[in-house]
Amino acid sequence: MKILVINPGSTSTKIAVYENEKPILLRNIPHTAEELASFGAITEQQDFRRELVLNELRQANIPLDFDAIIGRGGLVKPIAGGVYEINEQMVNDTLHGCVMHNHACNLGCLIAHEIAAKLKCKAFIADPGVVDELSPLARISGSPLMPRIAIWHALNQRAIARRYARGIGKEYEDLNLIICHLGGGISIAAHEHGRAIDANNALDGEGPFSPERAGSLPAADLIRLCYSGKYTEQQLLKRIAGHAGLTAHLGTNNMREILDRIRHGDENAQILVDAMLYHTAKQIASEAAVLCGQIDAILLTGGMAHSDYIVSELRRRIGFLAPVYVFPGENEMEALALNALAVLQGKREAKVYK
Repeated sequence: MKILVINPGSTSTKIAVYENEKPILLRNIPHTAEELASFGAITEQQDFRRELVLNELRQANIPLDFDAIIGRGGLVKPIAGGVYEINEQMVNDTLHGCVMHNHACNLGCLIAHEIAAKLKCKAFIADPGVVDELSPLARISGSPLMPRIAIWHALNQRAIARRYARGIGKEYEDLNLIICHLGGGISIAAHEHGRAIDANNALDGEGPFSPERAGSLPAADLIRLCYSGKYTEQQLLKRIAGHAGLTAHLGTNNMREILDRIRHGDENAQILVDAMLYHTAKQIASEAAVLCGQIDAILLTGGMAHSDYIVSELRRRIGFLAPVYVFPGENEMEALALNALAVLQGKREAKVYK
């Protein structure tokens, strides 16, 4: 089976071609700020990015004869986890309907659907960030106007969960896990027998702050800031996601640079990173209560999991809860390919987006 994987991000578009489980092409196409400046809404970049993908395939002499194309899922309405065949309803919701954010991941299904339609092959997404399997209790907040929703790294977390389960000879559905994705945003979820029954809104402002996200903020102070007249709505949204977290404090989201500052004695960087890890550990511990302390393992993943300092500090604070295992990096390309392959091979059934 030959599968094309498309994963649009804010500053690049990653593509891969797989033959069954084997990658035969991996590319990261960077986009400069100048290139993207001429576009308004993210969806206006569709033609630009699609042509870059096709050009990359031509230059690599990859024929356009795929069994399936799978794109990174967008931020449409909340759905259960799994693989979804892209349909007109999903495309319409992405373009005009219930899209929640102007985020590059929304381009994944659009580009995959467009190319697949021309090639007459299947097009899928898998485990988008809006996967919602929260327990009824988890949905309730202190205001009926604002029920809790989850926006989290569902794709990578589920892929890591399955990898860990295979490694110990069990199924993901047999385990209780707490998984923490340490990236530009930090998402933490309690996985109970194959369902993420609690997860934070890692994009909009919930949980620990991160390199690019503000996390939970004092609500009254935020309301007062909204009415201060000092900021526009868009400026304040950037203070929640984008120019927030370590970026707002230190002027960069580059963790290598920040950790290098710490090694050279920057005490301000030190206390900010330690505070981020403090709040991350606190959120992980809170998920232990969700699982009533019945935890098989805690899994750490994402780009920051490459850092020995970050991992050791988290392990020091949470190691008493359960064994801690580390899966550094983001495994989204492989996860997408294997999800599509499972459907093509009849091992998993594609769901219908409604």
